[in-house]
Amino acid sequence: MTLSDGPPGVQSQLDVDTAALSVYRFAQAHRGRASAFVVACFSDPGLAALRESAGVPVLGISESAVLTALTMGQTFGVIAILPGSIPRHLRNWSAMGVASRCAGEVAIGRDVSALADRPATLAAMCDAGRRLRDERGAQVLVMGCAGMAPFREPLQQATGLPVVEPTQAATAMALGRVQLGW
Repeated sequence: MTLSDGPPGVQSQLDVDTAALSVYRFAQAHRGRASAFVVACFSDPGLAALRESAGVPVLGISESAVLTALTMGQTFGVIAILPGSIPRHLRNWSAMGVASRCAGEVAIGRDVSALADRPATLAAMCDAGRRLRDERGAQVLVMGCAGMAPFREPLQQATGLPVVEPTQAATAMALGRVQLGW
């Protein structure tokens, strides 16, 4: 679901904070009908608040993507949308205790709406992925925005590295938790 009352794209800390309130309101309105919630924004807005109150599994795509990447290699690299996203992501990796396994992040310099230009986005992502592989030693790539989903397979082919699409990672974890009854 795309929330109608949130920002059009989450690109700054203010956007994250604004989106967190929208995500929380949505979850509260649907909590009796949901088996799990997946927060499908790479900044994981509202994740902690939802976990306190939802009563069902709550997965954020950023956290899930990194945890998945760590099962696939020793180091991961993140392809971010904008340079301003990187400090926010690094704070998350530190809070998760996995910052030492992050080979680095490279921003493609495209805001959320610019991802619609598929050829330019794919070219920028492939360049970023190769840089993370060749210059930083990343063994796994993580796509740093839900809007990058269509590019997983071509990015993987272009770089020869496993690529984690964060919404797929979180959804797989959510399904597993529901099936296990946690």
